[in-house]
Amino acid sequence: MKRLTLPLSDSDIKNLKAGETVLLSGTMLTGRDAAHKRLYELVEKGEKLPIDIKGELIYYVGPAPAKPGFAVGPAGPTSSYRMDKYAPTLLDLGLKGMIGKGARNQDVIDAIVRNGCVYFACVGGAAALIAKSIKKEEILCYEDLGTEAIRRYTVEDFPCIVAIDSYGNNAYTEGQKDYCRE
Repeated sequence: MKRLTLPLSDSDIKNLKAGETVLLSGTMLTGRDAAHKRLYELVEKGEKLPIDIKGELIYYVGPAPAKPGFAVGPAGPTSSYRMDKYAPTLLDLGLKGMIGKGARNQDVIDAIVRNGCVYFACVGGAAALIAKSIKKEEILCYEDLGTEAIRRYTVEDFPCIVAIDSYGNNAYTEGQKDYCRE
């Protein structure tokens, strides 16, 4: 298991291989469909984004309300395909990676390779466990979106798996080959 500090360097990303387990510590952004749509629409209009995404990692999550003593409530990953329309544009603008669950389309994979980025997956159903690694949250913009607002999380040993590495190797397709009969 690798331990990495956010933000990730280009060399950190190049050394990741699909299927590896990773613990991330540092800060990351959060956002889901509605926030991605707003960011995408601003780019389409040639307008400035309300946050700087260059070099950032974004976690596709809409956390539940926090219980006393916790930064957030259960915070499991959202299905990533819902951001596939927007992800290539954001990666081309400097986003370094994404965290979610599930496979990505070919346009996203191509953008990952083109930009030397990474896609991490988290285990769906482990929202309460994942929340324990989130030590602080701060709303950055789109507060009107509620749980879908863009936030900054400070995390410690945030567990994930390299799903698609910067070379386009894909744990979702490669992993299946290990269990298929010839």
